[in-house]
Amino acid sequence: MTTGEALLAKLGDRLSGLRGRLVPDAGMEKITWFRAGGPADALFQPADEEDLSAFLKAVPAEIPVMVVGIGSNLLVREGGLRGFVVRLSAKGFGNAEAISPTTIRAGAATPDKRIAAVALEAGIGGFHFYHGIPGGLGGALRMNAGANGVETRERVVEVRALDRNGELHVLKNADMGYAYRHSSVPPDLIFTSAVLEGFPEDRDVIKAAMDAVQHHRETVQPIREKTGGSTFKNPPGTSAWREIDKAGGRGLMIGGAQMSPMHCNFMINTGSATGYDLEFLGETVRARVLENSGIRLEWEIKRIGGFKPGRAIDEFLGRML
Repeated sequence: MTTGEALLAKLGDRLSGLRGRLVPDAGMEKITWFRAGGPADALFQPADEEDLSAFLKAVPAEIPVMVVGIGSNLLVREGGLRGFVVRLSAKGFGNAEAISPTTIRAGAATPDKRIAAVALEAGIGGFHFYHGIPGGLGGALRMNAGANGVETRERVVEVRALDRNGELHVLKNADMGYAYRHSSVPPDLIFTSAVLEGFPEDRDVIKAAMDAVQHHRETVQPIREKTGGSTFKNPPGTSAWREIDKAGGRGLMIGGAQMSPMHCNFMINTGSATGYDLEFLGETVRARVLENSGIRLEWEIKRIGGFKPGRAIDEFLGRML
């Protein structure tokens, strides 16, 4: 019996009433945009908020539960993940609709790009920046995702979330504790939906802004590669890519991982990278930038899972000798 099968067998009837999908020994490389990483003991995709609440109430507190979004900003280590990974499905958590001339209600699994499209259809300004963010609303709420001079915190009215005990919380904007690429909401809260607010704007103006965002992405970002988006947060007063470039990190490769030659704050899987390759490359770049400019870059990509050594360091050192 595998680890995942043993976990589901241990819980037995506790999970029998759930309507969502339970998968033992789930390969996380199928979920992350990097297409790398170890397995989770079990994956649960709840049918809706009620089903997620029932699941959280059924799973004992000592068993880890971690939520992931659409996998765009996620690096999973080869050691994998203990307990359950929860992934909100598009069917139960991916709807978005305008509920007033200036507000949108969206599920946490809604792609940011879809929210921008709904805003365009409704003539609601202020969401064009989501057109260029390769992620889902849940992640945007958690990390205060932003682009093109706009951040998620400028749009949030309220957020629905479930705690580890399956209890519902409704958070106002002030409760989110937003800062640059950060919110102070307890990590065990799982966002399920949010109400967002923009402002009335002509559709032609919104469309032009979205087109500008798309043009920028296509010309300066490796959007057709296996990437997790921006690897590091921008330090105060400068850009992460600029510091990486000055430290000689553009195009740097370790194993199958590379800092993109097009945009060197984007890390890509060239085809054979492991989670270890990717993390080792990122830490190498951080060390080079620290040595070159004294700036300690902070990861923007979320790294999860147990550490498992790889061969990338031997190959890298071999090329250096």
